[in-house]
Amino acid sequence: MFPVLHEAGYASQPTSTSREDGLKLTDMWITACVRCAPPQNKPTPEEQRICAPWIDEEVPLLQQLRVVVALGKIGFDAYVAHLLRTGVLGARSGIAFGHGAECRLPNGVTLLGTYHPSLQNTNTGKLTRAMFREIFNRARELSELG
Repeated sequence: MFPVLHEAGYASQPTSTSREDGLKLTDMWITACVRCAPPQNKPTPEEQRICAPWIDEEVPLLQQLRVVVALGKIGFDAYVAHLLRTGVLGARSGIAFGHGAECRLPNGVTLLGTYHPSLQNTNTGKLTRAMFREIFNRARELSELG
């Protein structure tokens, strides 16, 4: 992920090996909708529910939020659930996950969906580096539009 973030201008370097390696992110925040490493890397609905308050607390702190890039269907659904819990959305109708899915929300934020950059998706070609970079280039475009 970091090589693509670097290419798109969001990361100061293409790799990160530790918290002290000098990596700086610009104009972005990375979070996780599930804060543990579940078996087979598949979080259960219960684990997702338990971790949901983290998103509810983090998102309001992002005062200049314009674009959310959701990595994978789980991340996408977690953000939509946050929008429903907080009243930004009254219903989910018309919002569906897909790579490149783009939805302008009532609060002015745009939600972009992308396949998760897992080895399963990148090794099989379901998500290529070019596809992933296109998402972050689009995020940049949208954030500059305001």
